[in-house]
Amino acid sequence: MSDNLKHPLEDSASLERLSKVAKIEGEEEEGPVDSESELSMNPRAQRYLVAIEYIGTRFSGSQQQPKDRTVVGVLQEAFHKFIGQPVKIFCSSRTDAGVHALSNVCHVDVERLSKRKPGDVLPPHEPGVVQRAVNHFLQRNDGDVMVTDVRCVPSNYHARYKARERTYFYRLLSGSDPLSILEKDRAWHVPEELDLRSMQEACRVLVGSHDFTSFRAAGCQAKSPVRCLDEFNVMEVPSTPYFPSIMERAESNLNNGDDPLACSSQTKTETAGVTTNFGETFGVRRRHRCYVVTARARGFLYHQVRLLVGALKCVGTGELTVSDVERILEAKTVSAAKPMAPASGLYLATVKYELP
Repeated sequence: MSDNLKHPLEDSASLERLSKVAKIEGEEEEGPVDSESELSMNPRAQRYLVAIEYIGTRFSGSQQQPKDRTVVGVLQEAFHKFIGQPVKIFCSSRTDAGVHALSNVCHVDVERLSKRKPGDVLPPHEPGVVQRAVNHFLQRNDGDVMVTDVRCVPSNYHARYKARERTYFYRLLSGSDPLSILEKDRAWHVPEELDLRSMQEACRVLVGSHDFTSFRAAGCQAKSPVRCLDEFNVMEVPSTPYFPSIMERAESNLNNGDDPLACSSQTKTETAGVTTNFGETFGVRRRHRCYVVTARARGFLYHQVRLLVGALKCVGTGELTVSDVERILEAKTVSAAKPMAPASGLYLATVKYELP
């Protein structure tokens, strides 16, 4: 490990100055801003930036809570088992119960102590060692969290305050059939058909910088309701899990110059279920239409994305018009908004940094 990865403890004046900067940058997130306690107070510890993915269904949110199972709580337990001492973990973005993450980012300070000579400090673990060891313990605890990347960063590099941009995805599945158990708690099931074009028009009303008071939950602690949505759109995508049909497989084989049935003894029409003598299929689910809403900004208000998606869904079903969305935005009161979308369809997709 190179020397430039270890950083001495800042003096008190520097800590105070950094804390003030952190508070300014931290206003881009909805929660209260913590003070110097989040800065590394141990000059012998190495700070790691840790990217994680998780299924949020069985978590009571990401932030640690005294009695409930949380993402940070499980992650801290895995680190404790790895290094033999408790750690404190800070996330870049807080997610509610049931919300998933393709990539959330946190930081943790680890002091590597010798087991043979208690008190002796050893060189920091390589990032790859941290990732493999922590994942080993995470997989023994239900396996719904995984570390996907680790990097050494300076002792004053903060996962939350250094985040430059956050992207969320929201999945909606439209169709009258009940939702597949493979999609349970992974999307919002909307039985009605959705008008994609109208939803896209509503997105154009909401993108950009606005006072989003109407799309801000009552418990929001942000000082200002003004946020800038750098990207806000909706598109239709293939529903998942996706498996190719016989026609798609045949086309792929033809493109490769192969006989489409060369590797199969089946010459009749194949389906995902059982084909009857009358050409009908049994046991085949009709696919839902899948729509994904993308929201990208430096930071979001509390429940902002879910409230926005709730309005978009109402536009898609015809319950609201695009003009109604404009009216809700201008009303500047959350009481004007439609009920927010459920947590199960929301995914924290990426957190962007300028890494040192």
